[in-house]
Formats: sequence, C-alpha cells, structure tokens
Amino acid sequence: MCNCVSIICMLECLLKITGKVQGVFYRATTQKKAQELGVVGWVRNCSDGSVEAFFQGKEDVLVAITDWCWHGSDYAQVENVVVLYSKPCMDACDRFTIR
Repeated sequence: MCNCVSIICMLECLLKITGKVQGVFYRATTQKKAQELGVVGWVRNCSDGSVEAFFQGKEDVLVAITDWCWHGSDYAQVENVVVLYSKPCMDACDRFTIR
C-alpha cells in the first residue's frame, strides 16, 4: 500500500474519519502532524466524503495521532474516528504521503 522498507515497525493502524473532513486541509494538516510525531503512512479522501488514514509507529505515538484526528485542521468538523484495525507490522513505510 505504500513504499516500504524491510525494517520492523511496532504497530500499524487504519482509521476512518467522518464529518466535514474534505476540502478543509484535513489531509495536509494530518501529514504535518504525522511528520512532527515521526509517524509514517498515508492519508486519502474517500468517495463517501470521509478520510482514511494509515499510520505506522510506536504505540504511544499512534495513540497521540489518533487523538489528534478527532480535531484535525482548524476548519474540520470531525464527527467520528473509527479504528478499522490495529496490528503489529513487519514492513514500515519510509515516509508519510497524501494520496
């Protein structure tokens, strides 16, 4: 799903964020926050108006970015953040990208 390197990563998770999260700089601010925290992965708009975010990193950092997703950009109005899955990972992404 992303450009991977063969190093061991602690955890990965996939989130679905709903509400007013498209057209409000949600993806750009998610990328900025992820880079600040040292999280790798990606974020993308979905056809249903939601945003999906795939994160890889240490557990405490994933908790922090997940908590941040409830707020997002200044213009976002987040209604819900659902963790679709969270599991150990073996192949880490090499950066955080917007799709």
